[in-house]
Amino acid sequence: MTFLAASSPRSERRWLFTFAALVMLATTLPYLAGFARQGAEWRFTGFVFGAADNNSYIAKMLSGMAGDWLFRTPYTAYPQRGVVAFSAYLLLGKLAAPPAVHEQLVALYHLFRLAAGFLAILATYDFIALFVRETHWRRWGLTLAVLGHGLGWLLVLVGAADWLGSFPLDFYSPETFGFLEIYGLPHLALARALLLWSLCLYLGNSRRTRAGGLDDRGVGMGVLWLGVGLLMPLSVVIGWAAVGLHLLAWGAWQLWLRQRGRCVSWTAWKHRLRRTTWGVSISAPAVLYFLLMFSFDPVLGGWQSQNLVLSPHPLHYLLAYGAVMPWAALGGLRLVRRHAGRFWLPTAWILALPFLVYAPLNLQRRLAEGVWVAWVALSMAGLEGLHPGRARWGRLALLVCSPSTVIIIALGFQTALHPALPAFRAAGEVAAFEWLAQNASPDEIVLASPETSNALPAWAPLRVLVGHGAESVNLAQLTARIADFYRQGADDPAGRSLLEEFDVAYLFYGPLEREWLESLGATPPRWPEGGDWQLVYARGDYRIYRLVRQP
Repeated sequence: MTFLAASSPRSERRWLFTFAALVMLATTLPYLAGFARQGAEWRFTGFVFGAADNNSYIAKMLSGMAGDWLFRTPYTAYPQRGVVAFSAYLLLGKLAAPPAVHEQLVALYHLFRLAAGFLAILATYDFIALFVRETHWRRWGLTLAVLGHGLGWLLVLVGAADWLGSFPLDFYSPETFGFLEIYGLPHLALARALLLWSLCLYLGNSRRTRAGGLDDRGVGMGVLWLGVGLLMPLSVVIGWAAVGLHLLAWGAWQLWLRQRGRCVSWTAWKHRLRRTTWGVSISAPAVLYFLLMFSFDPVLGGWQSQNLVLSPHPLHYLLAYGAVMPWAALGGLRLVRRHAGRFWLPTAWILALPFLVYAPLNLQRRLAEGVWVAWVALSMAGLEGLHPGRARWGRLALLVCSPSTVIIIALGFQTALHPALPAFRAAGEVAAFEWLAQNASPDEIVLASPETSNALPAWAPLRVLVGHGAESVNLAQLTARIADFYRQGADDPAGRSLLEEFDVAYLFYGPLEREWLESLGATPPRWPEGGDWQLVYARGDYRIYRLVRQP
């Protein structure tokens, strides 16, 4: 096993790199359209989907530019110790410098996206190539794994998008398939690339073991898993689970053969057990570190309790993977006959999926990461063994996995060409953010509505009380207190308590705050100008007040 299909003919390598480049170019076009569409009234955030989460990634990069090496979320005003997390974004931020900071950060983000997506495509090819011999089936499998989805588009077509209380996984779950990762979530795409390459190392034939029992590929697995842990800690557990289940299934099969009097060699199984031991030993400290931090740090613990990524009704997963299930079953049977137990890994991984995505955790859906590639690898192995005439019907059937991708790209262009929240922000609001970035001290606290608070840290290295569903600790409670503050005015005792508890420095008031209050049935805020409040910014519909505390 070698990376980047190095053992393939030059023509195949050329095709692979061309395919990856074209896919990443296609995913960039909606973003370019968004930048071209911004003007005097609207500024493009740089994102055509998931703007709330993506604003938080830009905010992390801005924290890195401001000097942070440890991650501290700007979406809470509670004290934080800092944690080794989101390091890729913090490091990228250090490449930016004034002026036009936000534009630089967004450009760096998309360069990261292009690189991570490219690597994810190469890793996907390498993984599929382990199980599929014929070049055209490898190509078809890569196309399906990168651009394919499930049958969720049928629900949209028949007007049942909220079937069983949930939107189809195709359109909101990057881990269930993968296209959304290369489209806009680079840390997830890079984590998938490292995860798939670690599994390629695990299954590789090489048995290079140095003196003292050091296994080169086991060490390589551990290093890759360590990288995965820094990007997405839960994905390391997925790698452990996939390898552990494979060893368990392979070992059980070996025992079954021995009970029937067959001659069994345990050499290959023991070798991969040793390799796994090296990999787990090297990567375990990262998992243990995050486990301890989220268990004992109150801010991270609050974040974890609010970060609900639960799986939908099981029928949604059936709809997601149903189109490839028959071919995957054929592929699983074919690989069992052809490779005995060595290449049972995708089968074991898929069979464990229901237990992973319905485990008693807050992050159930995240545990489907990468399994789509296993489905596709088995499907291509199954189709590869069919009579050519029947294989054509298989390819035709698999085409039904493409409409969701077309819909996602079309929605991206629609978002880019019609400026509106949240993909775009009002130019007056951005001007107010930029004033704060130039005049406020880093990490000062700004009080604003939840929607304003989501975007503000992406333009100014400041902190807010709320603004992100997971990262804002005590989100519901603080949102209610902020609403009461705007209703009652600055002189209300509860409002004063809020200001003092979190050492609020600035008060932001614009159209979004006004609309938020109107939705709550409240009148405009009543705080006196002068005294403790100093009006420091007034342009158009935007006002910024500084709280001047008396000595």
